[in-house]
Amino acid sequence: MQKNLSFDSMDPRKNVDEFFSEDEIRSIKSKTVTGAFSYFFKTVLLQGLGLVTIFLLSAFFEPEDFGVYGYVIQIIGLLIFFSDIGLAAALVQKKKEPTLTDYRTAFTVQQILSWIIVLVVLIISATGIVQKTVGQQGIWILLALAVSFPLASLKTISSIQLERELKFSLLIVPQIFEQVTFDIILVYFAWQGMGAGAYTWAILARSILGTIVMLVIRPWKIGIKISKKSLKSMLGFGAKFQLNDFLARIKDQLYFLVLGQVLPLNQFGFIQWAKNWSMYPYNLTVQNVMAITFPTFSRLQKRKDLLKIALEKSIFFISLLIFPILAGMSLLISPLTQVVEQYTKWQPAIISFILFALSIGWAAISTPLVNALNAIGQINKTLKLMIIWTTLTWVITPIAMLLYGFNGVGIAALVVSFSSVLSIKFVKKYIAVNIWDQVWRQLLAAVGMVIVGLFLQSVASQSISRLLFTATIMGLSYLIALIIFGHDKLIKEIKSLKS
Repeated sequence: MQKNLSFDSMDPRKNVDEFFSEDEIRSIKSKTVTGAFSYFFKTVLLQGLGLVTIFLLSAFFEPEDFGVYGYVIQIIGLLIFFSDIGLAAALVQKKKEPTLTDYRTAFTVQQILSWIIVLVVLIISATGIVQKTVGQQGIWILLALAVSFPLASLKTISSIQLERELKFSLLIVPQIFEQVTFDIILVYFAWQGMGAGAYTWAILARSILGTIVMLVIRPWKIGIKISKKSLKSMLGFGAKFQLNDFLARIKDQLYFLVLGQVLPLNQFGFIQWAKNWSMYPYNLTVQNVMAITFPTFSRLQKRKDLLKIALEKSIFFISLLIFPILAGMSLLISPLTQVVEQYTKWQPAIISFILFALSIGWAAISTPLVNALNAIGQINKTLKLMIIWTTLTWVITPIAMLLYGFNGVGIAALVVSFSSVLSIKFVKKYIAVNIWDQVWRQLLAAVGMVIVGLFLQSVASQSISRLLFTATIMGLSYLIALIIFGHDKLIKEIKSLKS
């Protein structure tokens, strides 16, 4: 049986090679852990604000308003693919420090692509096809999102440089400014009765302020230049990375766009609402941890022993947080729609929400694994996974919708999520990672939490105070079960972060 390693239990004299000194390893760990706490603080702050925002929007908006924004987002989601062609990821993953020529080449290409996207959006808007589905408000949202592309490219290089330096604490500052600005403006105009049109002003304000803040924090020598040599070296990894991203967008944005065409706008709004709510735990844990671990994993790609440790710790702490949140939200969403009068209109979306939430449990495990494969340059493996997931999504979803209506989208998402077990198989070929030991305690504690929640369902449905009481009892039951079954493991992992 392989010994359970930790950063501190390894003998540096046996493991440090020509790529890292002992001090460099400690520096990488220190920056990563500090970055993780910074991102967690940022995420708790912004997701808390986001929950308040969507709570208020659910009262101010109708399902059609969510449907309008959700439809437009799918169009932009597809166009995002053409805004980067994988150059940013290639620069982050690159073993050697990129040159100014590399940065300027990537910036120039991104500027060209972003303005092409603006032109494409103008053409799409002029055809009137989108307007028939989402009206004039949807067109203004689409144009605002298009303008955000050239603005975003102005800050991309600064972000890449901060990622390579593992300066995550600085990287989060523009994100905080962006999200706070977006949410405040969005809620204000929604309160003023603008409906989906509130998104237009919120998007523009977010894009402008985020760009200014990033360039103040990490200015760089902006310049226009295209080097064939630099572009070719970046495209070697970037093209495959972008193809991976393209398949992900076909799997998600394109098929949601098709759903917006075939479903009534209110049903599509139910799906969009359920998807948005269910994604909050993922955004709180997985997405932000991945923003840290990809550059960290890339720095460790020559050290599979350290990469194994970092990957296992990521999965342990992600599952530690996301499992109870998903379980709690799945059980409390129905009582929430009963005790808050303005939320009764969302009751048809409850089943979809629970299905989406359960599918995200698998994503919490597979996403770090896919991230690790990309970081070590095994982009072909992630391409295979994405082809499988895309095919399954497009095949299973229509069948499920024919049988179960719009709730079939959530059913298909849950069924497809079980194929994530393949990511474990692929990673084990390169990294001797032990997944089960990182998740079984949290899974068992979450099951215990669910049992407690089921007994308290009737109590939670009586009032907001009793709903909060039920949530507290469920959270305590998770902690108690975790201490009973995983005390030693939990203490060990926390101590490893402190050391």
